[in-house]
Amino acid sequence: MKDRWPARIAGAAAGLANGLFGGGGGMVFLPILSRWGSLSQRKLYATCVGVIFPVCLVSAAVYLLRGEFSLTASLPYLAGGMVGGWIGGRLYGRISTKWLKWLFAAFLFYAGVRYLL
Repeated sequence: MKDRWPARIAGAAAGLANGLFGGGGGMVFLPILSRWGSLSQRKLYATCVGVIFPVCLVSAAVYLLRGEFSLTASLPYLAGGMVGGWIGGRLYGRISTKWLKWLFAAFLFYAGVRYLL
């Protein structure tokens, strides 16, 4: 990417969503990166995860400093998330990009409907 401003804007949008909603930066970042980036689908998903991880750490640090983060309440989710992340990473190369797109879209739809109800 020769011009870095689209990347900076995409990162800022992902960080803003992550900070405001406590997550979801990847849902913003993935479509933007797929439009402006020149990565293959597989590298696109992996790059999204690589960028969102530090963004989540920054958001968590801000929540922690504000006293709005409970480590004890998050531990069961963290343990399950780590196992799920490991399994997803292992399955990643075995699932076609077509299915990955459909799974991502289905997850976004489900999350949106669930949030509204």
